[in-house]
Amino acid sequence: MSHPSQNPRNRVHELRDTLNEYNYHYYVLDEPKVPDAEYDRLFRELQTLENEHPELVTDDSPTRRVGATGETSFAEVVHRLPMLSLDNVFDDQEMRDFDRRVRERLGTEAAIEYVCEPKLDGLAVSLHYEQGVLTRAATRGDGYAGEDITANVRTIPSVPLRLRGEDYPALVEIRGEVYMPRAGFEKLNRDLARRGEKTFVNPRNAAAGSLRQKKPSVTARRPLDMCAYSVAVEDENQLPGTQWDALLKVRDWGFRINPEMRLARGAQECLEAYQQLMEKRDRLSYEIDGIVFKVNDLLLQQRLGFVSRAPRWAIAYKFPAQEELTVIEDVEFQVGRTGAVTPVARLRPVFVGGVTVSNATLHNMDEVARLDVHIGDTVFVRRAGDVIPQVVKVVPEKRPADAKAVELPAQCPECGSDVIQLPGEVVARCSGGLFCPAQRKEAIRHYASRKALDIEGLGEKWIDILVSQGMVRTVADIYHLTVADLTGLERMGEKSASNLVNAIDGSRHPALWRFLYALGIREVGEATAKALASHFGTLEAIAAADEDSLQEVSDVGPVVAGHIHSFFRQPHNQEIIEALKAAGVRWQSEIIDVSQKPLKGQTWVLTGTLSGMTRDEAKAELEQLGAKVASSVSGKTHCVVAGEAAGSKYRKAVDLGVEILDEEAFLAFLKEQRPGG
Repeated sequence: MSHPSQNPRNRVHELRDTLNEYNYHYYVLDEPKVPDAEYDRLFRELQTLENEHPELVTDDSPTRRVGATGETSFAEVVHRLPMLSLDNVFDDQEMRDFDRRVRERLGTEAAIEYVCEPKLDGLAVSLHYEQGVLTRAATRGDGYAGEDITANVRTIPSVPLRLRGEDYPALVEIRGEVYMPRAGFEKLNRDLARRGEKTFVNPRNAAAGSLRQKKPSVTARRPLDMCAYSVAVEDENQLPGTQWDALLKVRDWGFRINPEMRLARGAQECLEAYQQLMEKRDRLSYEIDGIVFKVNDLLLQQRLGFVSRAPRWAIAYKFPAQEELTVIEDVEFQVGRTGAVTPVARLRPVFVGGVTVSNATLHNMDEVARLDVHIGDTVFVRRAGDVIPQVVKVVPEKRPADAKAVELPAQCPECGSDVIQLPGEVVARCSGGLFCPAQRKEAIRHYASRKALDIEGLGEKWIDILVSQGMVRTVADIYHLTVADLTGLERMGEKSASNLVNAIDGSRHPALWRFLYALGIREVGEATAKALASHFGTLEAIAAADEDSLQEVSDVGPVVAGHIHSFFRQPHNQEIIEALKAAGVRWQSEIIDVSQKPLKGQTWVLTGTLSGMTRDEAKAELEQLGAKVASSVSGKTHCVVAGEAAGSKYRKAVDLGVEILDEEAFLAFLKEQRPGG
């Protein structure tokens, strides 16, 4: 859409300068400044203005060129035949108009047969073969001259170094698209980010950047593929008569052609092919941005000819853009069911990926820092299929002076508890797990689970119902449920209600470790809960312990100690524990008596495989008796338990004269320590 208030001559100059700048950033610097859809809109605006004002047309206009000028760091290659780009259509009527123009130029009412080729999102290349051997590979460049990338292309596994068979011409040129599959792109970006290197915006940009590496060894490590889409020879009689058969011939010579390619007769079948491929688009292992429709008959292609920058016998019907530009109007923080606090960008609504998008995930604060996101920024937003929209790049030169940095909130936006992000962790979390409304379903599910309080019948389905009906807000509320309350629910009979109430009542006196585990403290699993209960004996002692004291417990390091300490310092969590006490929940404290800890002060080591119990079970038994279980043998080791296939630890114990028990002796020892043993 042109700007009516602006002088056409000035607008044309402005558009040309802008498009040339975008071309430079995309093709030369490998740093796209705008999504493809934005470029297409500006290009079409320039075309419209030049059509309306022919006197403004110049030879150096982007509409009279095929692409952008290639970087000069590679040797220039002049194409024997120009590598023309394609005109685009963006809706069904424009596609029907293209078909009508084809038939009018050919003077026929008969339906035209088209080859429907998926439009791969990569980089166009030209490959020359002499006597069946690859001799040169070049980029498209400006359509008339490109860059010599032979050494890099030779590293792509799907590019044959020698053609198969013997029926190929002495000189043949294969053209196709080099692209990067989705999985390879995602892995490449993960690897680059891990090394602190710049990542790529999308697979197309990654393919272009990989092909233009100075060292072929770098290109060889990039997951590139190629699909052929055309063939040129000096004598056209050496080719079959159709585009379809020519590509089948190219496949016989050893090239990959796209398996989604198909034939269609007339505009309606083309539109059906477009719709079917668009529905399949997000399930493909590579990215496509539309379909190219080509007149199948090569003689008809010759009759139709070319315009200045594109063939009249082919058109690209673009899919809805998966990337668009918009503005971040605000950043809010959402709390997930496990307490993860996630920044979410509130966007100026934009149509992308077939829907209007107003929100996009920013994942975590590390990602916010990596992208350097500010409120007010202009950004690339990407949405592919059902994937949650995400911000993939900031356009820093469009940042307004009053843009605000994004800061992690100190308190949870749902419940006001402290937001904790421990050193070395990517995700920030709300510490009010028992109280936070965003986490209540997960907190109740965990509390009632088999390994925690084991409340039979209180499964995920009933938890969803009880919470959604406002009957349960915290774990303490489940102890106030009555049979009458429950029988009022759909599909809850009196017997089922009675059974559930009895199961809830039966959970009022858990072992301390079970109750501790049921609280859902981050990274406190069964083994850690048992170790804490054994070491401290009471919940009050655990809650009052500082981080140094907590770390005296085996399996509790600085991170876990931080989680435990933070949990018990949150007023909301303290309130829920008091509410559980008021509801009659009484956990059983561990009795700490030196006489009950005969191994207190001793260090034991486990080695080899035990047949009667797991290593973790043996460790728990020893810790219950007061022993510290170490991972290595030293002069301070009191005893070593040696199972089958005991190795270096056993030999070291022998050398140091440390007492050794085999499994039979160890089990007998444990039996002696038990009451009545």
